[in-house]
Amino acid sequence: MRFQISAVVVQSHRLLPKHPVKMKSIKLTFGIVFACLMILSGSLVSQAQSGRRQQRTEPAAPVPTPTPEATPTPKTEKKEPDLILFVAADRSGSFTPYPYSFYDAAVIGCSDGLRKNASASVDFSTKELTRSDAIRKAKSDSKTYVIYLQLRSDSMAGTANQTADILLEFTVFAPSTAKVVTSGTSYQNARRAGPVILGPPGGGSTSILYREQLLKRAGEDAAERILKSLHLNDPGRTN
Repeated sequence: MRFQISAVVVQSHRLLPKHPVKMKSIKLTFGIVFACLMILSGSLVSQAQSGRRQQRTEPAAPVPTPTPEATPTPKTEKKEPDLILFVAADRSGSFTPYPYSFYDAAVIGCSDGLRKNASASVDFSTKELTRSDAIRKAKSDSKTYVIYLQLRSDSMAGTANQTADILLEFTVFAPSTAKVVTSGTSYQNARRAGPVILGPPGGGSTSILYREQLLKRAGEDAAERILKSLHLNDPGRTN
């Protein structure tokens, strides 16, 4: 029995390392390596956590709000006028040459008078309109009355001033047929309600302006008579 125990002790002694210093060095090296690995792993974990903290969630894209579509405004159809009164003058039909401004004054006066009181649409032109042109225009339209104006001298007046003798003649042609529905003569500043236009003491251009105002009055007088004849007078109309 002693022999066996001695053999075990001897065998155990043989198993022990022959160089204990080297074993200590190896253990120390393993310890250092293990410590470095632990430090490195801790550092990596810390960086990973720091990275996760710095990551920010991107804000959600705003949902676009639908823009309400504008409600279309209903278009109102423009009603065509039932009747049209067209005014123009014959500037070459008179034997006496008058300034074109005289014809313009008569046309504007007549169209203004019609527009203020007529129950129909009014149009005018300051261009030349002969009698044949007026008839042709009336026949070509089923809604338009053509009011044909002329200036002529009053041979019965017997005055030295020719511009004072000017008369305004008007003729109205019916639509489609060009039949004469009414005609007449209007005088300067005659049979008119309201103030009388006084003439200037001298002549020249001032006298021409004065005569234009009188012819405009004559045109307004012709408009009143035309509306009464055609039964188109509308006193309640303002434009």
